[in-house]
Amino acid sequence: MKPRLLYLVEGNTDIRFVVGLAEISELTMIVPERAYRESGLDGRVADSGVKVDVVTIPGGRLGFQLRSLAALWSSVRRFDVVLSQEMLRGSLNANIAGRLRHVPVAVTMALDPVEYFRCRRERGQIGPATAAAGEALLRSLLTVNGRLATRALALGPYLKEVVSRYSRRVGAMGYYGVDVSLFRPATRAERVAIRSRLDLPPDAFIVLFSSRVSHEKDPETIIDAAAMARKSGLNVVVLNLGGGFRQFLDLAARVSPGSEGWVLGRPAVHPMTQDLADYFRAADVVAQASLAEGLGLAPLEALACGTPVVATNVGGMAAHLGGLATLTPRRDARAMAEAFVWVARQPAEACRQAMRGREYVVREWSSARVFEELSRELQSLSRKQSSS
Repeated sequence: MKPRLLYLVEGNTDIRFVVGLAEISELTMIVPERAYRESGLDGRVADSGVKVDVVTIPGGRLGFQLRSLAALWSSVRRFDVVLSQEMLRGSLNANIAGRLRHVPVAVTMALDPVEYFRCRRERGQIGPATAAAGEALLRSLLTVNGRLATRALALGPYLKEVVSRYSRRVGAMGYYGVDVSLFRPATRAERVAIRSRLDLPPDAFIVLFSSRVSHEKDPETIIDAAAMARKSGLNVVVLNLGGGFRQFLDLAARVSPGSEGWVLGRPAVHPMTQDLADYFRAADVVAQASLAEGLGLAPLEALACGTPVVATNVGGMAAHLGGLATLTPRRDARAMAEAFVWVARQPAEACRQAMRGREYVVREWSSARVFEELSRELQSLSRKQSSS
């Protein structure tokens, strides 16, 4: 029997995770009303046809904190397990309600909030007093949630080590994993056809950066690296794919004036369609430049396609991409440019490296495996609830 699962979402979540959860549980979600609507998740859930009950919480952060606690308190006993996104303020509510109502709570960590918050200070977005106070609050929430939660599930080996500082009951999760039937290698003829269909330059060396513009990402280094590689004679075109592509284009114009001819942006596409995978299959290399990174699912999607990856040697990418991707030092545009040139000049070797990466992704990160393991975790917690 599937467990009755209550999934508490503090911010945004991916439709692939929602669909996967709905397949392994009787799913109810509590979500912030504004984020649910503005992210387009409401429409994607409706279009997916999955069976899920959604409770939307209106208001800002304070309103969500108060109203989500009330919703949890009144309904949590109807569920076998609570799954709560990240180990911050939303999970504090889940843990309080779960502890007092005797329902097991599994919290998740898909990013290191302290590292990500420090990136704001590094970029000058906050001052030293705000940085110190914010970090103290984050560490307090991590500590309390780590102690209260029945289980703390971490995304990948790096975050598993981070979570272990706050909890003794640590497990693994793969979020939504990689659909290796969609993200698969393309033949030369298929790549030509994909580029034509997606209106991409047929002869350019396409560098795909599929992340949003955010404080923990480092798009500036990719833009600088591409400009350097172009000066060496490589016809680089940078493509940003996502909801923030206009921000990326504006950033590129500031960082590298005159880049309008070789920097492209495309809006986000539905993540469960072939179109998303085809952008990865059409690229010559996928670049993931970050100041901090919990895991990096985009590099895994690229490797599943047999597309070479160049990534920053930080966090989760440093922990598990060695030998499968070309890792470059943090904020080192020259090293990243040299990596682009290496992929272009040594395509056979770069392809062999990427195909080793595909073997790794199929073995460790396929969506089927990820949700099978999560199902076992939830079933185990559900049995604890039944026996208590």
